[in-house]
Amino acid sequence: MKKILLSLALCGTIFFAEAQTMKTPSPSTTQSVKQEFGLTTIDLSYSRPGKKGRSIYGELVPYNAIWRTGANNATTISFADEVIIGGKKVPAGKYGLLSIPGASEWTIILTKQLDVTSPSAYKQDMDVVRVTAAVQNIPFEIETFTMMFSNVTSNSIELMIVWDQTAVSLPISMDVDSKVMAQIDNAMNKDTKPYYQAAMYYMENGKDLNMAAQWFDKATQATPNAFWVWHQKANCLARLGKKAEATAAAKKSIELATAAKNSDYVALNNKLLATLK
Repeated sequence: MKKILLSLALCGTIFFAEAQTMKTPSPSTTQSVKQEFGLTTIDLSYSRPGKKGRSIYGELVPYNAIWRTGANNATTISFADEVIIGGKKVPAGKYGLLSIPGASEWTIILTKQLDVTSPSAYKQDMDVVRVTAAVQNIPFEIETFTMMFSNVTSNSIELMIVWDQTAVSLPISMDVDSKVMAQIDNAMNKDTKPYYQAAMYYMENGKDLNMAAQWFDKATQATPNAFWVWHQKANCLARLGKKAEATAAAKKSIELATAAKNSDYVALNNKLLATLK
């Protein structure tokens, strides 16, 4: 009898050990998003509950109450450089991302608290910034709670929060221009000058096109076989209304791109030439 009891005890111990190491799928999976933005990055970490036939806003997620904006652990967002949210400068760092959903608008909160998983843990005096966001109704259901970055430009981006048939957006911006201009001013005082990068920034951001054209000249002199540089020089000259010079630059780019067997740039230049006739 003692042997039987010992065997049963051992079997129970083995079963318990196996149960302790058993892994099953999480009902609310964790997602980490790293987004390049401006001259830096944004990191977002959150959990993604599913709708699973439930009524979401106003029931599962109550209206007018603090929500962790996800499930399981607290949602966090990190900025590697200073950003602007709701007209307020937010220093580089890691923040908790909370929200107060409503039927027609949400309040989105960045807080110094990184561990808020229930309304009772929230402390309003730890807020960094609050932003009101209008609710956008979408004509289909999103099963899994989703946060994503969209409408990315060089100095602005939107954090979209989407679930069920509801979407809200948090605009984020950054003072990229002053930082890039400072880099250009500094770089142009050195021996190795980034003519191409500086010219591209000027052309794409409404700066002095004549200066950009001069820098494209320098860039083509430094890299005479770079067909992509010749193409952008042609674009710049076209914007200045210098059609003959733009045509010559585009044809030079075609010649170099053909030699390099790059059909994409041949097509781009032909498209540009069609606008210069």
